[in-house]
Amino acid sequence: MVAGAVSAGQGAYGFGGDEVVIVTGGAMGIGGGIADMLAEAGATVIIADRQEDAARAKADELVAAGHKAAPVVVDMGDEASIVRLFAEVSARCTKSGGSLWGLVNNAGIQDRQMLLDGTAEEWDRVNAVNSRGVFLASREAARLMVAGGKGGRIVHVASAALIGSLTKGHAVYAASKAALIGLMRASALELAEHAITVNTVLPGGVATPGAINAKGPVPDGPARRALPLGMAEPRDIGAAVLYFASPMARCVTNQSFAVDGGWSVT
Repeated sequence: MVAGAVSAGQGAYGFGGDEVVIVTGGAMGIGGGIADMLAEAGATVIIADRQEDAARAKADELVAAGHKAAPVVVDMGDEASIVRLFAEVSARCTKSGGSLWGLVNNAGIQDRQMLLDGTAEEWDRVNAVNSRGVFLASREAARLMVAGGKGGRIVHVASAALIGSLTKGHAVYAASKAALIGLMRASALELAEHAITVNTVLPGGVATPGAINAKGPVPDGPARRALPLGMAEPRDIGAAVLYFASPMARCVTNQSFAVDGGWSVT
């Protein structure tokens, strides 16, 4: 069988029960919705988050609902912490007999700062997590997937800001998310021979704690337009991620998919 293909014995989304998927920033918000969708589809979900109590609570919630999940603390701005995350996940896989199947690069900083007030410190702080951290996590995940020889999925969560759903103050944020498109294209090319796909989801407006509590000037710009389909829920983003992360999407790579409530047609 082709690596990553769906067999008759697998679940509705092709998960056979031993696939491990890491969701960074998976404790709440969009990450929480992604974790829910993946767990309900049969994947074993690793809630990788810097907030230990929140990560544990989310994992416990999923386990109580009959799913498979575990928390791991990670700081996506720290390379050593990211390397430890994947070492721990690798050890868990070895012990359980599973394998690392997927990585969802969801963790991110979305504070706003006007370009005229921009600082190198803010650029470095945001990009350390939003782009550098994603590169490092993708590298570590790909190494484990290649070694496992079963293929895999890497999904980036970027932003509809990349298609114009911007507010003032997005210079650093949008640039950090744009880096994920370049990373996707290059890594999709390099990893295709290993049956590892790389895709990106572009969320539009989603009411999450991160969005509500983001620092910076009051949002003003195209992203404030009324959405024909309304604001998305975290699970709406999770549904798009689920497809890209599933064995069903074995022939889909280097693709970006906006979940923007119809913003793009207004």
